[in-house]
Amino acid sequence: MLLLLVQAFNGLQFGVMLFLMAAGLTLVFGIMNVVNLAHGSLYMVGAYVCAETYVATHSFLLAIPAGLLAALATGVIIEIGIFRALYTRDHLDQVLATFGLTLMFNDLVRIIWGSDAIYATVPKFLAGQVVIIPGAPYPAYRLAIIVVGLAVAALLYLIIARTRYGMIIRAGASNRVMAGALGANIVVLYTVVFALGALLAGLAGLMAGPIFTVASGMGDSILILAFVVIVIGGIGSIRGAFIAALAVGFIDTMGRAYLRPLFGLFLPSTAADNAGPAVASMLIYIVMAAVLFFRPQGLFPPRMR
Repeated sequence: MLLLLVQAFNGLQFGVMLFLMAAGLTLVFGIMNVVNLAHGSLYMVGAYVCAETYVATHSFLLAIPAGLLAALATGVIIEIGIFRALYTRDHLDQVLATFGLTLMFNDLVRIIWGSDAIYATVPKFLAGQVVIIPGAPYPAYRLAIIVVGLAVAALLYLIIARTRYGMIIRAGASNRVMAGALGANIVVLYTVVFALGALLAGLAGLMAGPIFTVASGMGDSILILAFVVIVIGGIGSIRGAFIAALAVGFIDTMGRAYLRPLFGLFLPSTAADNAGPAVASMLIYIVMAAVLFFRPQGLFPPRMR
């Protein structure tokens, strides 16, 4: 029971990190109608700059804004310099251009920091454990990620649902042509939304650094999971991205933890060792396929207003 509780917290922690990636991606896709395969590169930039700043200054509180500002600046630069030329192009052109950006960023990282991975360390003030309930200690850093992720999700909800600019963003997600006709500055809207997505991706990256390896191409795998999240939740829906990210986090974590022992109950040990990890890695894609079959628009598509 205690192990199940710890795995549930691991699923929640993974889910909120996926949400930070998926939220910006679903807004960019929903409002701009742009397939951005370079979104994972912004995650990588945040992780690298934060890790290097922490090594140089020994201050995680300085490393956090450094990583965020690097991801934000990179996002604004590529939106102005590259993405504005892609808004009127078809999705194939966008995929090719942003895939090229991903390759470019991966090579730039190798040129600047080398091909060896960086092992970021957990800051000392978060290096201990927190006792959730007696007998179930949990790493303080992972718990901090959960708290920060949920706080950011709540703040993002308030901005999107309760502010005037959030209303414009929602209008742009539902019908950007009509929003522009009613006076919204679509050029500024695109830049702000892209910058917000870059900031969230950078935050996810710098928080992931001490848990995963900081390496060139680290954003590619989580980008695939972020696309799974927005497909399940509904393209353009922040609420859908949040719920789907938590669901994917739980399904992936529980599958990797418990499918192998489950298969061991009725399969030979060797077969269970092979089938458990294989099915666990496919589980979220099976869920995505089921959602697409029964509800192609996603579980929580944005309302048309």
